[in-house]
Amino acid sequence: MRVVIVTESFPPDVNGVAHCALQTARHLVDRGHAPLVVAPATAAGSGPDALAPCPVVRVPSLPLPGYPQVRVALPSRRVAAAITEHRADIVHLASPFILGVRGMAAAARLGIPAVAVYQTDLAGYARTYISAGEATAWRRIRSVHAAADRTLAPSSAALHDLEAHGVPRVRLWPRGVDTVRFRPDRRDEALRRELAPNGELIVGYVGRLAPEKQVELLAGACGLDGVRVVVVGDGPSETTLQSALPGAVFLGRRTGDELARIFASLDVFAHTGPFETFCQTVQEAMASGVPVVAPAAGGPLDLVAHGRTGLLVPPRDADAVRDAVWALASDPAVRAAYGAAGRAMVEGRTWAAVGDQLIGHYADVLSARKLVAA
Repeated sequence: MRVVIVTESFPPDVNGVAHCALQTARHLVDRGHAPLVVAPATAAGSGPDALAPCPVVRVPSLPLPGYPQVRVALPSRRVAAAITEHRADIVHLASPFILGVRGMAAAARLGIPAVAVYQTDLAGYARTYISAGEATAWRRIRSVHAAADRTLAPSSAALHDLEAHGVPRVRLWPRGVDTVRFRPDRRDEALRRELAPNGELIVGYVGRLAPEKQVELLAGACGLDGVRVVVVGDGPSETTLQSALPGAVFLGRRTGDELARIFASLDVFAHTGPFETFCQTVQEAMASGVPVVAPAAGGPLDLVAHGRTGLLVPPRDADAVRDAVWALASDPAVRAAYGAAGRAMVEGRTWAAVGDQLIGHYADVLSARKLVAA
């Protein structure tokens, strides 16, 4: 198959959309297919994409005001031209909202089937950033996804939200995790001594530092005796969080094997954001053999088996986060059991396995189109 992946983000960006688009392209190449990626240009321009396993077409972009790490594509004819020149059999829209809308329009105009992958809770973000606009966001989501031949939701909660807001033809497609990179034996005692020189229990957060992630909910955990909070990531809330989380260690953005070493060196992983359609970092923590504390909302509901691989807490409840961290801090045997169970739960969720599921969705869509044409 010749596949054009139109994505709102792609490496060197570090986020779930970029990572999933990269893994999708890699898997398609591994299976003998021919992908092409269309993505916003990076801040440094459109130089060579060293990480990409396939050609990448970059579209001019601007930084999102107040959040320069996020690039927004400008109107461009490159999207339609790329789809045409690649002779695409199918168009894959990764978290379509700006660039993906143009990709959907081009695919429809050219008569090429499209699969739209829902990855970002844009309605939740609208509620967080502008205290309104949720209905408008859902209208846009419904418009682009309704035009696609199939929408793929990453979790049961996301699937339910899409169907409840009138999006048709939704199927479940979860995310994979690199269980070779993220594994328990990467635990590094020297790193642990560096992060917690007095032998504190290490509680980590990994992700963007932005208002919707609500990382300030870890403030109560910072006040626990014998606990050291470690924050990995960057974003517009970093300065505010450094004041809100006294005693926390901020490591900035980390990736690759270095990130895997940090994950495995944690005692507890805590995620705080209530707007996750999936939550890849929870899977990476579980693959690393680390028990998880996460909100009982969105993607974590599918990932965390409460009382077996971690603890689910009410969203936006700092006291509940603190109490869950303390419960795990107080019981090393439970931490070890949850960590081992988490690793066992994700061992079959490789990118190869979920990539093959994606190819199956492509095949279904192409077959349905052929039936209609006949």
